[in-house]
Amino acid sequence: MTSQQVEKELFEFNRLTNKAKENNTMKVFIADDSPIIQERLMTMLSDITEVEIVGKAHDTPEAIKSIKELKPDVVILDNRMPGGGGIEVLQSIKKDLPRTKVIVFTNYPYTQYRKKFMELGADFFFSKSIQFEEIANAINELNYRNDGRRFAE
Repeated sequence: MTSQQVEKELFEFNRLTNKAKENNTMKVFIADDSPIIQERLMTMLSDITEVEIVGKAHDTPEAIKSIKELKPDVVILDNRMPGGGGIEVLQSIKKDLPRTKVIVFTNYPYTQYRKKFMELGADFFFSKSIQFEEIANAINELNYRNDGRRFAE
């Protein structure tokens, strides 16, 4: 990635972050190494009111760094990414931003992965191949508390 591309992405992330703060929206971060999955998620989430995508990452180090900086309310996290993996990202989130909700979204929905991620504090664990639409349901569930108040309040 060139410095010009990095600068452009940072500008876009800052614009989205400021918009999210101004609108008191739920800030969502996507950590997935597949541009196709990122694009599908962004398209799906753009239809949900009061949700803003504040950032995205393609690998583990980038995800950890960006999540710390952007402080999203929710992270959609792939369990396998270059430079580490979802467990490392989840551990960093729970250490530095314990109130951030984490939705694990994976092509490897094996029981041992689900158990490990849930033990480490993931809030949801979905299979990319059969539960794509569940992401929207989880975001909507997180967007409202039991008493009906918005998540971001």
